[in-house]
Amino acid sequence: MKLTYAPNEHSLLRTLFLFVLIFSLTSCASDKDDVMEEDPEMAVEDPAEPDNPETPSEDPQAGCDDVSKYIFNEKDGLVKVEFENALFIKEEWKQEASEQNFSGEGYMVWTGDENLGNPGVGATSFKIKINNPGTYQFLWKSAVTIGSNGTEHNDTWLRFDDADDFYGKKGESIVYPKGRNKTPNPEGATKDGWFKIYRSGNDLGFKWQARTFDNNAHDIFVEFKEPGVYTMEISARSKGHAIDAFVLFTEAFGKNNAMDAETFSEITCN
Repeated sequence: MKLTYAPNEHSLLRTLFLFVLIFSLTSCASDKDDVMEEDPEMAVEDPAEPDNPETPSEDPQAGCDDVSKYIFNEKDGLVKVEFENALFIKEEWKQEASEQNFSGEGYMVWTGDENLGNPGVGATSFKIKINNPGTYQFLWKSAVTIGSNGTEHNDTWLRFDDADDFYGKKGESIVYPKGRNKTPNPEGATKDGWFKIYRSGNDLGFKWQARTFDNNAHDIFVEFKEPGVYTMEISARSKGHAIDAFVLFTEAFGKNNAMDAETFSEITCN
């Protein structure tokens, strides 16, 4: 006798349930793989990360760790610079902070030999970017740190060799440094485009003053006809002359505003 198998209702239900379960597990696994593949594209960029990592900081000295590359930027007719912000190769230039009424981290004082007729010793320079061409008056804030006579230990050499003009002026009188093929020249030390720049008076502490021409004080002016980067040079002359800061300013900006300005020029690098 031949036997025929006839599945009952419960067997059919179990088979259908297993089929649905297997299909569901397979579908879930497939969906999970798809999500994993899409994750990298779905990642949200960290908003703290800059779009361009090489964009410079707003800090004016960011990246300017080489003082020899400093450029001091004129703005609205003013350049104001801490004198210690330069590369002083000669060790006779000392940064000190024992005097009163200085700004910044200190001031520089020449402690070496006198160079009364020999400019260029202990020379350093400041790069200045002029954005608004014109005629600028020059002043520096200096002090006498040796003795009690305001006519000694009171001067340093100064030169603007690539400016369009560099001269001393008192009223209608104008004088030029020797070595620039211009006359008249001042009484007193001058050579190779350098002026002796002195301060006077027996108030020996730091004050804003810069003059040339012995016994006939002329103020100092520099002319820049075009925007650009110019070089201001200084070199040692009198032992004990200390310099804290300097300014260049237009007549429109004003002398008092220049001396009183609390903000110094922005520093960028070449």
